[in-house]
Amino acid sequence: MAAHIKLTSAEMSQVWEAYQNASLAVKVLTYFLEKVEDDAIRSIIQEAFNLSQSHIAQLTVMFEKEDMPVPYGFTDDDLNTDAPRLYSDNYFLQHILQLGALGMHSYSMSISYSTRQDVYAYFSEGFTDFNKLHQHAGAIALSKGIYTKPPYVPAPTERDFVKKQNFLTGWFGKRRPLLTVEIANLFENIQRNALGAATITGFSQVAKSKEVRAYFQRGVEIANKHVEIFSSVLRENDIVSPTGSDTFVTAESTSAPFSDKLMMFHTTGMITLGIGFYGLSMSTTIRRDLASHYMRLAEEIMLYSEDGANIMINNGWLEEPPRMVDRNELAKD
Repeated sequence: MAAHIKLTSAEMSQVWEAYQNASLAVKVLTYFLEKVEDDAIRSIIQEAFNLSQSHIAQLTVMFEKEDMPVPYGFTDDDLNTDAPRLYSDNYFLQHILQLGALGMHSYSMSISYSTRQDVYAYFSEGFTDFNKLHQHAGAIALSKGIYTKPPYVPAPTERDFVKKQNFLTGWFGKRRPLLTVEIANLFENIQRNALGAATITGFSQVAKSKEVRAYFQRGVEIANKHVEIFSSVLRENDIVSPTGSDTFVTAESTSAPFSDKLMMFHTTGMITLGIGFYGLSMSTTIRRDLASHYMRLAEEIMLYSEDGANIMINNGWLEEPPRMVDRNELAKD
């Protein structure tokens, strides 16, 4: 019999995180299915729900195979399907689009971290699942005329090389026009922040804890500020920036569909992703003013994330990921 190959620390981290995200998605999508009215959007929510349930089942088998405890994740105690509608059908669809995009991003990284064949196969198949989900959600959004495409720019007519150092400048002198990669990053960061602002606007309406509600309100201000900064850069280049929608969040609901614990986990998860995307954007931009924006704004949301983690720890909501044993603690015991 072949020796059992243990999970590496990298694989363990990705499997644990994937379970938490799938557990969150099942509860959120259960609520969406209860409230959605449009049949086409219902179909894509159902597809995402089935996908998340399948991922939980597969990941649970992995934990059991390793004799590791299955994470707590989220339970029915974190969900109230009787709560009134908090978000519009359009929001539901945009949420699924982001779920597909972020799933592809996360699982592609997990593939590169994987060495054991069953783990590699799981994340490879999962990437394909999220790819199909994103494609189907995009087709529905296009058919309804609510898919926001990145801006067009004139195609180059000749090849050339950079000749002057002012190609790098941004603060002083004339700024050069944005590169297409810089436009793409600005556009996507605006999109993510606008959807994030809508998400936590809804959370701020229904959170039970005064501290949590204030935390969400602060997050809305930060997200809207980042949208404005990135949009102003596009406007300087005569590029129309994407906008959020005031119709994403209903005005009448103040009853929480989710627990404060779930909403805090969702919010801090979005922040973690935002920090990663700002880092990626900074690594692919050449204009100094843009790099400075990303560095400064990433620091701001890192501090915001730390405050969120403290709230979760104080309330006993932050489940501890797998970690290395504390040798000093073992020696004391």
